[in-house]
Amino acid sequence: MPVVRSCPSCGTQNRIPAKHLADTGRCGACKAALPPMSEPVAVGPAEFDEIVRESKVPVLVDFWAAWCGPCRMAAPHVAQVARDLAGRAVVLKVDTEEHPELASRYRVQSIPNFAVFTAGTLHFQQAGLVDANTMKSWLAQAAS
Repeated sequence: MPVVRSCPSCGTQNRIPAKHLADTGRCGACKAALPPMSEPVAVGPAEFDEIVRESKVPVLVDFWAAWCGPCRMAAPHVAQVARDLAGRAVVLKVDTEEHPELASRYRVQSIPNFAVFTAGTLHFQQAGLVDANTMKSWLAQAAS
């Protein structure tokens, strides 16, 4: 289940395989560089499993819901981590209302809930609102 993203140069939709989300690629149409993912990717179970399993860099997952005030407060921090660590980490967002099976699998009982995966394995998980620097420190620990 590749992630589809637009080329910043020509607008063509490009399918990016899960294992290449942190890589710089090339647009299939105009051959311009496609930088690594620099924003959180909203995923369901199939994309989640593939990205967590295939990613060559640590993956931060934000389990959230639209009705959750602290989740909305965390969103800019999550987006900042995606921007700041593009190419060194992948950031996913899982809406627990749309995908309760993923929340259940990881025993998410309160949100926001953050999980860090490396090589397909859960490395760290914590519930509660935190800032971007805290999230970055989790990813740095996972990468070492």
